[in-house]
Amino acid sequence: MKTELKENGGIPAHILWTLAIVAGISVANLYYNQPLLNLMRDDLDTTDFRANLIAMVTQGGYALGLLFIVPLGDLFHRKKIILLNFAVLVAALCAMAAARDIYTVWGASLLTGICSVVPQIFVPIASQYSRPEHKGRNVGLVISGLLTGILASRVVSGWIGDVLGWREMYVIAAVGMCLCALVVLKVLPDIPPTFKGQYRTLMGSLFLLVRDHPALRVYSVRAGLAFGSFLALWSCLAFKMEGAPFHADSDVVGALGLCGIAGALTASFVGKHVKRVGIRNFNYIGCALILSAWASLYFGGSSYAGIIAGVLLIDIGMQCIQLSNQTSIFELCPSASNRVNTIFMTTYFIGGSLGTFLAGSFWHVGGWAGVAAVGATLTLCSLSLTLFTRK
Repeated sequence: MKTELKENGGIPAHILWTLAIVAGISVANLYYNQPLLNLMRDDLDTTDFRANLIAMVTQGGYALGLLFIVPLGDLFHRKKIILLNFAVLVAALCAMAAARDIYTVWGASLLTGICSVVPQIFVPIASQYSRPEHKGRNVGLVISGLLTGILASRVVSGWIGDVLGWREMYVIAAVGMCLCALVVLKVLPDIPPTFKGQYRTLMGSLFLLVRDHPALRVYSVRAGLAFGSFLALWSCLAFKMEGAPFHADSDVVGALGLCGIAGALTASFVGKHVKRVGIRNFNYIGCALILSAWASLYFGGSSYAGIIAGVLLIDIGMQCIQLSNQTSIFELCPSASNRVNTIFMTTYFIGGSLGTFLAGSFWHVGGWAGVAAVGATLTLCSLSLTLFTRK
């Protein structure tokens, strides 16, 4: 017998864990390519620049999916949208595995990015159908699954790439998506749409939501600015680590990324206690942690202890800000949960792109000090939105 979900009525544990696990496996498709770029470059006989575009095209596709695919969850039955995304993902991943030129890889990477937004359809489900007192905890659990998938993806693809080859990684990923589709087909109940009208009207309603909900603007922008600070670190950390005194290879940077498990563990805790601690307090705590991280990364940047401490602090601080804000947006307009999540995540992504661009620019001008200045400035801008608003 199929489980029927009712808004605010509670979500069974087996469905919640399915959302968390499938979210992690799905989002991993975005990051498999990062450790494999050198292997792909050599196999396809292309340049470093063209190989690096694979990662950029994938992220660009994800941005398009956030903006144009996620809102469909309010217009159509979500289960159908999810299964259609999985079908396209399987085709794209198989095309990646069989590609014989860089252009095919770019096209398949774009589709992979667009259709890997399934976790951002899951997050509103976890919020909309959980009991009010459990919304934050349940959203945090799904986000924890997503973050774990991001962390594991680089380790898994690097290992499989070395042992079997980069093409085999994408064959395995395609099989994984087939299994996820079967699980979703069996476990996830049919969820009816909450919006009646045409797609054009649906997309136009995004602007109305931004206009009518000042809190949505504040939550989205301050989380996006903090994410920009977060990505400022990761966009330039490899440059920092390859120089003196570390002279470290990319595997060391990948190992540092495993410190992000602290963020994954923090996500569930933050989501559970947003109501009790308060969104403003979590943003103060998060900004304080991120500023402390940049102090450690700058003043202790010549030692592994300083770098590791900075990575741990920035991961925990980022989750304090993201989860407290993302959990709170769904209370603003529950019937438009997918659309408010689209607005939040698109702004979040723009903030991350801004941080990446500024950090890269200031790295060339001021080195690590310039990157630290960018990270601290973006964090202070995020903090100011909490200080000078009531949200």
